[in-house]
Amino acid sequence: MSSSAAPQGRHLVRRLSQLYAGLALYGASSALLVVAGLGLEPWGVLHQGIAERTGISIGVVSIAVGAVVLLLWIPLRQRPGLGTVSNVFVVGLAMDGTLALVPDAHGALTRTGVMAAGIVLNGVATGLYIAARLGPGPRDGLMTGLHRRTGRSIRLVRTAIEIAVVATGFLLGGSLGAGTVLYALAIGPLAQFFLRFFAISDASGTAVAGRTPGQAILPR
Repeated sequence: MSSSAAPQGRHLVRRLSQLYAGLALYGASSALLVVAGLGLEPWGVLHQGIAERTGISIGVVSIAVGAVVLLLWIPLRQRPGLGTVSNVFVVGLAMDGTLALVPDAHGALTRTGVMAAGIVLNGVATGLYIAARLGPGPRDGLMTGLHRRTGRSIRLVRTAIEIAVVATGFLLGGSLGAGTVLYALAIGPLAQFFLRFFAISDASGTAVAGRTPGQAILPR
C-alpha cells in the first residue's frame, strides 16, 4: 500500500460520513418542522400537500418527488453523483423514521422551540452535506441545469422553482406559516456558516469547501 493510500482512505471516509450524517440530519430536521406545525420549507410544503392528498407518508412522497426530479436531469444533461442518488432515499427515510419517534408538540412555546431546532439543524445538515462534495441533490441539479440551459441567473431560477413548488404544495394542502418565512430568511446564512465549519481539506491540506459554491446548492 502506498504512503498516500491511508490518508486518501481517511479522507474518503470523512466525506462519506459527512454525506450520510448530513442527509440523515436533513431528513430529521425537516421532520421537526412537520412536528412543529408552523410552516415547512418550500419543498416540504409540496411533499406535505401530496401526502395529504394521497395518504402516503411524507417521507415516501419526498423519495418519489426526488426520483421524478432526477429524471428531469436527463434532458438537462446533468450527471448525478453518489450524494445525488443517496439524497433521494436517505432524506425521506430519515423523515419518516423521525416522525415515528418524535411525539407531537403541544403549546406555542414548545412548537416554536421545535421549529427553531428544525431550522438550525437543517443549516447544520446543509453544511455537512455540501462540504462532502459527492454530488448535488436532485432539486439542486434541476436548478443548476435550468440555469445552464436558459441562461437565467441562479437566483431567478431558484426563486421561480420555489415559488411554483410552494404554490402547488399550498393548493394541495401543504403547511405555510412563520416557519416557512423564518426558514427562507435563515437557511442561507446558516448554510454558509456551517459549510465553512465542516469544510474538508484536500490532500494538500487546502480547504476546498470553505465558501458557498457559486451554484448556491442546497440539499433540498
